[in-house]
Amino acid sequence: MFAAYAARIDRDHPLNGLELGERPAPEARPGWTTVTVKAASLNHHDLWSLRGVGLSEDKLPMILGCDGAGVDEDGNEVVLHSVVGQTGHGVGPRETGSILTEHYQGTFAEQVTVPTWNVLPKPAELTFEQAACLPTAWLTAYRMLFTNAGVRPGDSVLVQGAGGGVATAAIVLGSAAGLRVYATSRDAAKRARAVELGALDVFEPGARLPQRVDAVIETVGAATWSHSIKCLRRGGTLVISGATSGDRPEHAELTRIFFLELRVVGSTMGSKDELEDLLSFCATTGVRPVIDQVLPLDRAREGFEKMAAGDLFGKIVLTS
Repeated sequence: MFAAYAARIDRDHPLNGLELGERPAPEARPGWTTVTVKAASLNHHDLWSLRGVGLSEDKLPMILGCDGAGVDEDGNEVVLHSVVGQTGHGVGPRETGSILTEHYQGTFAEQVTVPTWNVLPKPAELTFEQAACLPTAWLTAYRMLFTNAGVRPGDSVLVQGAGGGVATAAIVLGSAAGLRVYATSRDAAKRARAVELGALDVFEPGARLPQRVDAVIETVGAATWSHSIKCLRRGGTLVISGATSGDRPEHAELTRIFFLELRVVGSTMGSKDELEDLLSFCATTGVRPVIDQVLPLDRAREGFEKMAAGDLFGKIVLTS
């Protein structure tokens, strides 16, 4: 079957390790389900995999892709939960949870096999392309906002780095849930788009906000860390799920963190139950993932290049 896969690890030039071509179709195994992939979306996790983060040389070649939606063996339209072994289903008793492409072949292919527990019904209201955007970036944003930040309607939130998959999801979900959402971006066009998607106001990175916020959604890392801490009210919460600009900020702001009793919470992906809630939220409210571009699988390299350059707003989706 045709697939986009990591053939080599290159920490400095990750796209050098990306190959497109034929790979073996998945083999049937007890307790697992094979899904014909209709759509899959790109995540920064795929670039990190090509750099060897979470993916070791002995696992190569590895088909990339965490997110996917398609049709199962019985003809049902489904969405895949990307965390394998989260509760022990379909894996050995001592195996810890992992994201697809760390230990198991991913979704950038004509077919993928996952534990049957990881297969969820796709709401009829969502297209395959829309559903394929949800299991990683949108689920991450959902958990960051509603589980780890613990915000509720009327609270204020700052989303750093409008345009990225998680940040865009946080703007849309937060606005739909009645939050006062502020956002930042270096790009004027992305700032304007964030307002269209529901942000109350947008700013250049580092700008002073009209008020201190209840929570900050942080995926940028070192470049925005100090600003994020300074924007929080006393007792506020910073939730971080990524560090695209690096993980070593110049100023840790420790004094401000303990003096203002701030909370810093790490967040990764989400649970199957949270994904079910997110799917229901989108189906019933009309909220839809923001898609930057849809490409056929054989043009996956274009999507990777666009994501690596940061030249996107929302998700890039591959169809097969």
